[in-house]
Amino acid sequence: MSSVNRVGYFGSYGGRFAPETLMGPLIELEAFYSRMKRDAQFQAEYLDLLKTFVGRKTPLTLASRLTEVCGGAKIFLKREDLAHTGAHKINNAVGQILLARRMGKKRIIAETGAGQHGVATATVAAKFGLECVVYMGKVDIERQAQNVQRMNLLGARVVPVTSGTQTLKDAVSEAMRDWVTHYQESYYLLGSALGPHPYPEMVRDFQRVIGIEAREQILEAAGRLPDELIACVGGGSNSIGLFHPFLADTQVKMTGVEAGGRSSKPGEHAARFEGGSVGVLQGTQSFILQDQNGQILNTHSISAGLDYAAIGPEHAFLREIKRANYVSIRDHEALQAFRELARLEGIIPALESSHAVAYAMKRAAELQPDQIILVNLSGRGDKDLNTVLQQGASS
Repeated sequence: MSSVNRVGYFGSYGGRFAPETLMGPLIELEAFYSRMKRDAQFQAEYLDLLKTFVGRKTPLTLASRLTEVCGGAKIFLKREDLAHTGAHKINNAVGQILLARRMGKKRIIAETGAGQHGVATATVAAKFGLECVVYMGKVDIERQAQNVQRMNLLGARVVPVTSGTQTLKDAVSEAMRDWVTHYQESYYLLGSALGPHPYPEMVRDFQRVIGIEAREQILEAAGRLPDELIACVGGGSNSIGLFHPFLADTQVKMTGVEAGGRSSKPGEHAARFEGGSVGVLQGTQSFILQDQNGQILNTHSISAGLDYAAIGPEHAFLREIKRANYVSIRDHEALQAFRELARLEGIIPALESSHAVAYAMKRAAELQPDQIILVNLSGRGDKDLNTVLQQGASS
């Protein structure tokens, strides 16, 4: 249903918009990845690392106390917070580092917002002895200090980005500038289902393990498929990873949760489908928060990983064909869900994941006790404790 129907496009979304210098490396990467998808040795090495290094399968947990409080549908959590490094980002990082090694690249470039992709990239670079440079907005460095410390400990060089809003969009821009200059020896390990083709397709494929496992696990636990899948959506890698293996199961509803921020005013949120329009940003055509002149608007989210002006092109396509639905959750709702999941289930979620939990709590109350919601808990919340505590002190 959502396979690429022409070079890098999902319907009318996607494509490969890049400087001339990068067109050759992108075409080379596309051809190499196409071969590796059919390479049994590559696939075996990837799956072995997911098992022995990442710690997969991650569990599926019934949130029984949260379910009881919400008073409706059963809420199951896919526990990506228990993967090595604390989030789903490691699945993609492992896959791409194997590509980089086989392509003979010695230097890894990455961008990060919440820091989890930066940590995952630094982790796999350390494992295979490769140089690693991570670009991160100055604002995100300040609010995700713990992850910066982890990256430094792993041997990565974290480069502060002080242009623009000093968040994820600006980190991506700097990483791409680096790649333009050093493409011969460097591999750009992009963290989400964004950017020029083949990245959206490639990242999705490396994250599909989430949905493949979740589908098997819910059938074993409940004897049937869930009524609804819910996942937060920044660029969209954790959500497309969960959604994709369920696409043919049309009875299963899919809901992506964007960052509603402080309000619906421009610059106060990162809900691309609520305030955006079609445009091109950082290599791909999708829904973007932009003004009438095509200038990218500032964004805001309490969660650094959702604070981005564009959404992955496959999500735009799934919304257009009405296979997936997209909503938004405000900062204060995500904070409440963060605290509730910790208090009721002994699980401290990432603020990104807390957006999905918040919406799941609303939906569960609207559904019947014999119905099932499956939430992708994409990461753990250690990195967000200072932000949450500061919000509590100021409220």
